Amino acid sequence: MENLFDSVSQDCSRLVTNAYSTSFSMATKMLDSSIRNHIYNLYGFVRFADEIVDTFHKHDKEKLLNDFEIDLYKSLNDKISINPILNSFQYTVNLFNIDHDLIHAFMKSMRLDLSKQVYETQEEYKEYIYGSADVVGLMCLKVFVKGDDKTYEELKTPAMALGSAFQKVNFLRDLKEDFQGLDRTYFPNVDFTKFDEHSKSLIIQEIEADFNIALEGIFKLPTEARFGVYTAYKYYTKLLSKLKKTPSLSIQKTRIRVPNYQKISVLARSYLKYRLNLL
Repeated sequence: MENLFDSVSQDCSRLVTNAYSTSFSMATKMLDSSIRNHIYNLYGFVRFADEIVDTFHKHDKEKLLNDFEIDLYKSLNDKISINPILNSFQYTVNLFNIDHDLIHAFMKSMRLDLSKQVYETQEEYKEYIYGSADVVGLMCLKVFVKGDDKTYEELKTPAMALGSAFQKVNFLRDLKEDFQGLDRTYFPNVDFTKFDEHSKSLIIQEIEADFNIALEGIFKLPTEARFGVYTAYKYYTKLLSKLKKTPSLSIQKTRIRVPNYQKISVLARSYLKYRLNLL
């Protein structure tokens, strides 16, 4: 019956991914079946931790995060949890020997979201990005390379750059929700009460530099992962393109999205490149 429980746990992580992120779930479906469920397992954990600090305003979020973290480390040690999201996460972490330091860094950044609202220096900003995004890229990379430490070390920098780029695009897209709804500003040296085209341009240049580094690594990924990761990359560069064309004032007033028909178009073009061995 334990195998059934593990299967149900992984189904829960897949359901969480599909419910919370259309883009990420579509890209994950393009991964080889040997690694697909493990990426769902990682996303489910990351999503629920983020949900605690961003959403449950009527509850004691610090207590919820404390309880979640206690259960997290217990599950990693015991190699089981009755929380299906943590159970599937620990399974992937233990199977691929994912460094617990990556998990510590992630939880540290989640905890910052409970109290810290402004990131005033590049050092603070980079530390938060590392914990909230870069380490997620490294966890995924551990799954992609399936224990090949040489390839992991070679691709660490591009994996971190891709995580950073995704997170920064999210920050720019969610500017209204973060600034007005949660009173948070992540980008240092940017006055969001006077957010203009120049400020937006500097942020986009930073993101594009991350994407350029990331793309070099995507082409070197194992074939089981390359198409899915490239698809996610194309989704996010499409969103960045829309943000680039959107006036700074509009970004402050509304959440910019990529329509589903455009996502399908991105998927089709990515698949064509993959089939033609252009990836």
